[in-house]
Amino acid sequence: MDRLKQKFAEKAAAVATEFKQYVKENGDRQVDTVSLRQLAGGMRGVKSLVTETSLLDPVEGIRFRGYSIPQLKELLPKAPGGKEPLPEGLFWLMLTNELPTEEDVRWLSADWARRSHVPDHVFKALDALPTDAHPMTQFSVGIMALQTDSLFAKAYDKGMSKKDHWDPTYEDTMNLIASLPRLAAYIYRRTYCNGEHIDPDPSLDWAANFAHMIGNEQAGSKQMMRMYLTIHADHEGGNASAHTTHLVGSTLSDAYAALASGMNALAGPLHGKATQEVIKWVLQMIDELGTKTPSAEQIEEFIRKTLADGKVVPGYGHAVLRQPDPRFTAQMEFAKEYFPDDELVNVVWKIFDVTPKVLGEYKKIKNPWPNVDAHSGALLMHYGFTEYEFYTVMFGVSRATGVLASLCWDRALGMPLERPKSMTIDGIKELLGSEVVTS
Repeated sequence: MDRLKQKFAEKAAAVATEFKQYVKENGDRQVDTVSLRQLAGGMRGVKSLVTETSLLDPVEGIRFRGYSIPQLKELLPKAPGGKEPLPEGLFWLMLTNELPTEEDVRWLSADWARRSHVPDHVFKALDALPTDAHPMTQFSVGIMALQTDSLFAKAYDKGMSKKDHWDPTYEDTMNLIASLPRLAAYIYRRTYCNGEHIDPDPSLDWAANFAHMIGNEQAGSKQMMRMYLTIHADHEGGNASAHTTHLVGSTLSDAYAALASGMNALAGPLHGKATQEVIKWVLQMIDELGTKTPSAEQIEEFIRKTLADGKVVPGYGHAVLRQPDPRFTAQMEFAKEYFPDDELVNVVWKIFDVTPKVLGEYKKIKNPWPNVDAHSGALLMHYGFTEYEFYTVMFGVSRATGVLASLCWDRALGMPLERPKSMTIDGIKELLGSEVVTS
């Protein structure tokens, strides 16, 4: 360890231990309008954002413009002969606060197909990366390479009124969302399929064309993709990818820069990468137990071992939800209808039966219920998506629709540059005092 690193390690360890204890003892005390616990805890629960597209209820889960996921499954238009809502319909709803007609959705599918061209230089930028670069790294690079087409950047450089900022932002949003399946599929094929690419089929809807370009023609895969890209679209404004997109967008960066930043946030293991971590944990459990059909007792033992090792059970717990995630439930219902005998899916259901009871024994765990990531991996594995490093890219294709719809609203509402105030630890102690105040 070099001199600087050694000095930092010593200082940081001491301050971290002291500050953690200070927050523990003074966490409920107010620092201006928030508690010290909120200030030092990632702004957890602090209401400081305006987001129109969706709202997360602790009990009922995500609501898109007031509609729950079960309601949307009934009300949003579907592909001919299909049962799952089309993501185009959800985007229309998020952007307009109106349920679209079938004609509206057909128009949007066709418009995105028309806008979906990806310039050759984007593919060249991706091809300059090693094929073992993480797919999310490639995805972020690809989005930024697309930025050369930003209409907002060109219009802003020429000069424009603030009241008109929404217009080229809308155009960038439509162009970017339209091109994401092509970009993501190219990454998949260059990474896992020896660069043998598949041309888009403009006759297909947005989600079905994504499945087609990836090369997944299994029965039901297009239905699954429509459902998957719908339920992952948004999760109100405070999650890391949505907040990051909003924050960067508030600087008047264009939609490409804002989305790339949001996708870099999504890539973290505490956010979108969690799906990858869940399936790795499930497969590790199956491997260590030596059976693809573990009993409830075996699963409980493995969960307790995970916790005893100081680790979390991936896919369980949520910052806001206090019930099973409706997105988990939607995937479970989909699997029960189309492939109820899948071994891996049944393991996920057994984990769901066992985990809340075990986690409920720990007082510090406020939410023992599954989130969306607890089921996504098993669903994707059923359709042959065994390359779990790619899962977050699929998540990102979906999440783009929500965060970019929000960016359009940010520009229409003239939302300001986001600039919260920070404090130093010494400043906090000077304000609150070093001594613990007890009642």
